[in-house]
Amino acid sequence: MNLLRSGRRPLVIGHRGAAAVAPENTLESLRAAVAAGADLVEFDIGPDLRLAHSAQEVPESHVTLDSALDYLKAQGVGVHLDVKEPGYEEPVVAALRRHGLLTNAVFATAYALSSRRLGQLAPDVPRAISYPRDRYGVSHLRWPGVVTRSGAAALRAAFPGRLPLLLNSARADTLSLHHTLCSRSAVRLAHRRGVPVLAWTANDPDAVRRLEELGVDAIVSDDPGMALATLRSP
Repeated sequence: MNLLRSGRRPLVIGHRGAAAVAPENTLESLRAAVAAGADLVEFDIGPDLRLAHSAQEVPESHVTLDSALDYLKAQGVGVHLDVKEPGYEEPVVAALRRHGLLTNAVFATAYALSSRRLGQLAPDVPRAISYPRDRYGVSHLRWPGVVTRSGAAALRAAFPGRLPLLLNSARADTLSLHHTLCSRSAVRLAHRRGVPVLAWTANDPDAVRRLEELGVDAIVSDDPGMALATLRSP
């Protein structure tokens, strides 16, 4: 799967399905993302191969990896799997292979070890290393809730220097950044290495427009319909 923007609009990825529209990591949420027109649908997958951000956040109507892949394959929508911990990469890759989705999938992980293992098991599937690690639901915090404006500016300024080490350590070919850390310099540096940049989680039109202007390749949103409408508006 080619994630680089190459003159087109950024791809829109539904986050945990469409978490602003329906309960996250449920079939209802996956359906909402598809209905909104998301280019890819992201969900979290735990060690038990159920959709969940953590063991404490398993939806009441839990969904298995096989059920999610069955549904998304039938819809012809790209799959973005966030592997939450190291150690179960092999069954995740086996599930994608079983469903014939290795050519229409993207992996994401915050762990370099997982990224390296996924690369060994499925070298042709894009692997995004996520930064920072979203252990505490950072993706749901709105600007400036994650950090102060001055703090975010300092992190954005420092991040490009860390980018090569992050990619090399993970042997990743894609970068997944919290939207407050995205900058022109980070995007340009990634693109010089042929590395697409995915920005998460943009949940208002201003954030979506800013990311589009910065040149990111994909925008992850809890509300993919809003993101698409914003990108289409003049």
